[in-house]
Amino acid sequence: MDLFTSFPDLDRSDRTLWQALSPIRPLKLSAGRLLLSEGSTCAGVPFVLEGSLRLFKTSETGREITLYRVEAGESCILSTTCILSSGAFPAFARAEHDTEAVFVPAGIFRDLVDRSPSWRSYVFQLYERRLTQMVTLVEEVAFHRMDQRLAQALLDLDRASGQTGLLNVTHQELAARLGTTREVITRLLRDLEEDHLVTTARAEIHLLDREGLAGRV
Repeated sequence: MDLFTSFPDLDRSDRTLWQALSPIRPLKLSAGRLLLSEGSTCAGVPFVLEGSLRLFKTSETGREITLYRVEAGESCILSTTCILSSGAFPAFARAEHDTEAVFVPAGIFRDLVDRSPSWRSYVFQLYERRLTQMVTLVEEVAFHRMDQRLAQALLDLDRASGQTGLLNVTHQELAARLGTTREVITRLLRDLEEDHLVTTARAEIHLLDREGLAGRV
């Protein structure tokens, strides 16, 4: 698997782009590996071929909020911003699963922005898609109640898993996803259990009533 196969929007006919990117070999990252810490320097931009990266911020008390995930076929705009501005990385990046990614070195990335119109266009498309997602996140945090957001998160995870009704997720992972504490998630899940919408076990949540959950959103 190579970069041009996994990212079909990249212009193979752009000779400058092909010569710069085709020699770069993918790297394998084990689940849980921390790639970047807040304040660190970006050496390159990851383009994920398989697996996923999670971008998150932490508070002084240790609370986490997930900014976004970089799934297969996606890249990381925070890395591009860090490189183009020569600034520090503003968050943390961790491999959420065993992940394979191509890392475009910072120097090559900047050179392509200067020399390749198709690369510039592609980078701008990345910004547009990810900024739309970030605006949605801000709207959810600012305007939606946490119980509504939890119900939606459970339905989203169920949809992503093929609607099996069984979610292998911990309370802490849900808290990080929604930008709250584990205690809040535990209390809200207990409320959902009392209403016979879910049952919970260690690192497992069983969805009993999808329509009922949808009515909480």
